[in-house]
Amino acid sequence: MPCKKCENNKYRFGEGNCKYNTLAECEAANQTYDIVELVIDETNEAIAIDAISLVTSPAIETDFVYFNEEEKGKLTLAKIDEEKRMLVSPALIPYKQIYRYNAEQDKHYYVHFTAETVRKAAEAFIKHHNTNNATVQHEYKVTGVSVIETWISEDSKKDKSNVYGYELPKGTWFVSMRIDNDEVWEQIKEGTLKGLSIEGYFVNAAEKMAKVGSMVADNMDLPLYDNEEEALAAAKEMGCEGVHEHTLDGKTVYMPCADHEVISALADILDVKKKSKLESYTDYPQGAVNNAKRAIAENEKRNNKCATQTGKVRAQQIAQKKPISYSVVKRVYSYLSRAKTYNTGDYNDCGTISYNLWGGDVMLRWSEKIINRKNKTN
Repeated sequence: MPCKKCENNKYRFGEGNCKYNTLAECEAANQTYDIVELVIDETNEAIAIDAISLVTSPAIETDFVYFNEEEKGKLTLAKIDEEKRMLVSPALIPYKQIYRYNAEQDKHYYVHFTAETVRKAAEAFIKHHNTNNATVQHEYKVTGVSVIETWISEDSKKDKSNVYGYELPKGTWFVSMRIDNDEVWEQIKEGTLKGLSIEGYFVNAAEKMAKVGSMVADNMDLPLYDNEEEALAAAKEMGCEGVHEHTLDGKTVYMPCADHEVISALADILDVKKKSKLESYTDYPQGAVNNAKRAIAENEKRNNKCATQTGKVRAQQIAQKKPISYSVVKRVYSYLSRAKTYNTGDYNDCGTISYNLWGGDVMLRWSEKIINRKNKTN
């Protein structure tokens, strides 16, 4: 929910200041928000749900259940114990309003999925063999985490999910996952990871965004190519891998980088987007630059297995001390605030590398200072 309690017992709306005395006061002052229905873009069905992430705070606000000794006696299924390393969780709940914040537009809103879209997403997840695609905190990929069962609830009160304590609406998509990754399993048992959150590509149903390419070209001014070869060549020059497709006026066009999030991050570095009126910052600390450079080197030693492509791109941006916009500052702060818990200081851990690719503790403190200063002047 957008209104959250602060450490001083006051409330803030989204990422704003802690200025409201009560939850009711916060909600009353911020009643206007959009509710957006998201649907699958048929031209990108393969990535409708391309991974499931284990997270601390699931967007659907419902935690998973995992099997351990304490819970074994409460479940009616036979031979369930901790060694099975399994968890059961809803992946999507139909019509559940999920809070979102658009840093580019400084806009708070909600999204939801219909039961039909939930069903299509679940089917696409299986159809395109994404059951072994998993991440932690939406930031780094992990192995040894697999979806072994998936189903759609047909009755909220007469469904196998009831065995695990759930009573969620008809049409909820449930998954069972096996966790063979020791590090991930320990984080689950410790309570660091509490729920699931999907990763995928959806479009705004109200705007009928089948022609996603038009939106990309008009609003973001990112490069489009008529053929895949030119897009691949541009991707190599920009420092990313692969291409992805969009439909523009009924024609398939190609954009560098394997997904849209990556090229959006690259655009901040390479000045591909229109920035003439955007405030930018170059005064971030040398310590953050040093952290990024070391993390890049450590990651290369390990065959670049840690972090997403976006994290790697962000590291190059910081290492080269490139100008970054205020919206990027907010994204940096948001990521580092979440990822700090995975920074053990040991560069054999992917969590440490991923955290420091974004500048680490130094960048976290600097970005927080910039945001606080901005909030005071607004």
